[in-house]
Amino acid sequence: MQLVLLIDIAKSLLMARWRQTLVAAVGVTFSIAMFIALLGFMNGLNDLLDGLVLNRTAHVRLFNEIKPNPIQPIVIAPEFKGKQHFIHSLKSSNVRQEILNSAAIVQFLQQDPRVLGVAPRINAPVLFNSGTIDITGAVSGIEVVEETRLFHFRDYIRAGDPLDLKNIANSIILGKGVAEKLLAEVGDVIQVTTSKGEQLSLKVVGIFQSGLADFDKVQSYASISTVQKLLGQPNNYITDILVKLHDLDAAPPIALEWAHLFQVDAEDIQTANAQFETGSFVRTLISYVVGIVLLIVAGFGIYNILNMMIYEKMDTIAILKATGFSGRDVRKIFLGIALSIGAVGGILGLAIGLGLSLIIDQIPFVTPSLPTITTYPVNYDGMYYIIGIIFAMVTTFFAGFFPARKASKVDPVVIIRGK
Repeated sequence: MQLVLLIDIAKSLLMARWRQTLVAAVGVTFSIAMFIALLGFMNGLNDLLDGLVLNRTAHVRLFNEIKPNPIQPIVIAPEFKGKQHFIHSLKSSNVRQEILNSAAIVQFLQQDPRVLGVAPRINAPVLFNSGTIDITGAVSGIEVVEETRLFHFRDYIRAGDPLDLKNIANSIILGKGVAEKLLAEVGDVIQVTTSKGEQLSLKVVGIFQSGLADFDKVQSYASISTVQKLLGQPNNYITDILVKLHDLDAAPPIALEWAHLFQVDAEDIQTANAQFETGSFVRTLISYVVGIVLLIVAGFGIYNILNMMIYEKMDTIAILKATGFSGRDVRKIFLGIALSIGAVGGILGLAIGLGLSLIIDQIPFVTPSLPTITTYPVNYDGMYYIIGIIFAMVTTFFAGFFPARKASKVDPVVIIRGK
């Protein structure tokens, strides 16, 4: 039969039972809308939580780990060669935390096409002096321009200008928790003591808040030259080299390569944040599962409605087959009905889901622990919309396939004789 005629018949059957058709379409629309809104919101939250950690984490970190020397006297003694060694109470060796030839390493990494940027850093434990009380903390010496470009450092500054670290000698940016303990504000001068007893007065030029409360209670930032001066070290003293790559997934093999090449310890972001990535994957998986379950439930609703339509339209099906329509034509008619419901409901669902996402994105979300966030986060990845419409069509196809096959096998003689 001609396709136009089959479409006209399917349209007539749809309009004859328009209430049931509307219910089926609404079911698909609701499922798709909730799928889009839920997936966008859940993945927006995932991006937010990832950003809190990943924005401040290097893809590869080069440093010297404090650890026991693997080569002990018993290992090199010829009489014990090839034997199993049991060593107890092994102490860490006097490892230099400084990275040797750091300037040459930084220059080499900057020329590597796989590298997005390099940020040298000095990490130093200190005591913040507040009267007779000493508060444990840490100062990181940074190059503020590179830290801002690679790690969004400026986004976490609650007060002051981060460039003042570069422009003002002996300056410091305090974590919000440290500043509250010291009752310090921008413009104040504080005393800092190193583990070796060296003291230095530093001017507070900013307040930093990452959103991780425990981190903000101990962490502060100064320029690399200020921390070198604080530690009494020369201007080539660097303890860490932080690297951002163009391809995050390439970090593990690159870290191994650089550890061997530069004879330092190297830690990739996947190793450093393995548990965090697992949690992010589980949250994403849950959101997909919930969305797909909604679509499957809508599919069962379409299946039931088409089944009822077939029972109620047995005489119509019999007449169609008696007048020359084949079982294949009848199957096409009912599959067309199901796919029409899926297409209309799916498109409306995408539009409503986008609208819900836009509404969620405008809801205020203000909390001191997340200073950079003002509204609820939403991810508008187009892949969610593609998955939604494809799954809607697949679900409705299978929901209509079995009733359509049943309709194609109806014997018109039996139906007409029964009438």
